[in-house]
Amino acid sequence: MQTQITNSGVRRSVKRLFPLFVLPALICFLMSFVLPFVQAVRLSFCDFNIPKDAAWAGIQNYKNVFADSGFWHAFLMTMLFTLVSVIAINVPAFFLGYFLKDKFRGVTVFRTSFFIPNLIGGVVLGYIWSMLFDGILSFFGKYLTENASFGFWGLVIMVAWQQIGYMMIIYIAGFQSVPSDMLEAADMDGATDSQKLFRIILPNMLSTVFVCTFLTLTNCFKLFDQNLALTGGAPIRTLANGMQMKTTELLALNIYSTYNINRYWHGTAQAKAVVFFLLVGAIAGTQLWLTRDKDGSAEKSKKGAAKA
Repeated sequence: MQTQITNSGVRRSVKRLFPLFVLPALICFLMSFVLPFVQAVRLSFCDFNIPKDAAWAGIQNYKNVFADSGFWHAFLMTMLFTLVSVIAINVPAFFLGYFLKDKFRGVTVFRTSFFIPNLIGGVVLGYIWSMLFDGILSFFGKYLTENASFGFWGLVIMVAWQQIGYMMIIYIAGFQSVPSDMLEAADMDGATDSQKLFRIILPNMLSTVFVCTFLTLTNCFKLFDQNLALTGGAPIRTLANGMQMKTTELLALNIYSTYNINRYWHGTAQAKAVVFFLLVGAIAGTQLWLTRDKDGSAEKSKKGAAKA
């Protein structure tokens, strides 16, 4: 009886003091995210040099965005880069995690070696890899920013090298969470390694696969500093209307470049940033919805199998 009274008092105290503990975090969230975001949306409808001098321009900035061929090229380049990079990162990371999931001599050294590239900053990484690529291509009389294909595949290789180790660690955690009794039962039934992988391990690792896919998808779509340091958007192509377009420029770098044209493009760059936010939010929301649907289906299948 005394215990119930004590627990009830604790719950009342928590409810009463809850706003006191939440308030500091809520204020920080409002000041560091909500208010700047609202200000950014407002500025996307204005012409400005600095926010203090903003003048209302209506939807003209958004018209400029959708009429900008460079923006659409950067969007398509970002989509293609993200698709290729998600595969180039997750497939090797999955199999590295599969081979390094067990304990053996030197496994920690291997895991650490693959993870270390993730600790290198994007700008430093971009400059290092630009020198590496130019050093290799120089044997063939070429250089990285000479051809858009060189720049594109250079970005894919560099980002894959950086992120494979991080995703590998997540996959290792997923492999170690697979129920051991299911694997033991499969061994007793004479299942091969490939049968265990595709019929037991993968179905139990769907949530891990979705997490890694989500992380690589959003990271690649938002890529900026590596793109700036490795190619800077080069090579530049001149269009029929005389405008110049950076052929290896991704969306984040396109926004940065637009802002730095001159003061008259600041509003358009801000509108591009809002569109970029909506695109990333739509992609993330779609993947989360698909993930939730798949997880629900997996749970239903497990329950059905248990009943059977």
